Amino acid sequence: MALSLLALAPLGTAGADPTPEAPYALDTIPREVPKAGPLQCPKVELVDYAGDNLRFSSTTKVYIGLRDRLKAFEKIAADVATEIYGRPPSRVVHLGTYSCRRIAAYPEFLSEHALGNAIDIAGFDFGPLPKGQSLPEGIPAGFKNGFEVRVLSHWKAQTGHAAIHARFLKTLARRLIARKDVFRVLLGPGYAGHDNHFHFDMAPFRMVEIYDGGQPLVPPPASNSASTVNESTENP
Repeated sequence: MALSLLALAPLGTAGADPTPEAPYALDTIPREVPKAGPLQCPKVELVDYAGDNLRFSSTTKVYIGLRDRLKAFEKIAADVATEIYGRPPSRVVHLGTYSCRRIAAYPEFLSEHALGNAIDIAGFDFGPLPKGQSLPEGIPAGFKNGFEVRVLSHWKAQTGHAAIHARFLKTLARRLIARKDVFRVLLGPGYAGHDNHFHFDMAPFRMVEIYDGGQPLVPPPASNSASTVNESTENP
């Protein structure tokens, strides 16, 4: 993951979103490391996690403080999916969490993955529509069957069934951007190296780099997101 050096400023300083953020235990851990040579990652409390509100494609290790953030993410993803497809995803497809490594483009800094403080999401799998449930208005009957949604395949789609998947992904991303109590860093399509996944983490700064048609993706209007924004990660 390549990050702008400007963004590597702590919350509340130049180059960062000035919105006050709640304290987070990993904020005090230095991210600077030697550019080359053996790497020793800080010891943090990692837990096995396979999803709570939604099931993950595989069990993975995450920092214990990120776990509640992921639970809130899953709840939002389930809500958006139910609005669009009539049911939540059966599986969240991720590309990994904990990995003791540097940021590829900036080897003098630890990746948030090195702390188990980040996750990469490639997409979602959906099972068949449960018996007795109806598809939302305007959704083609074919969506009663199971299907896959992938960032790489569907983000830019403008026609057919794929355009509905694009709407799901972009609606989800906008809801997450509006929720500053879930993730601080949100990267995705249009940001270098992220056309096939979303990267979410809890670095000590705010950074949002997700693009739609070359334009930064923005949160939904306050009237559409107020109820979502007011939810907390303590009660996802």
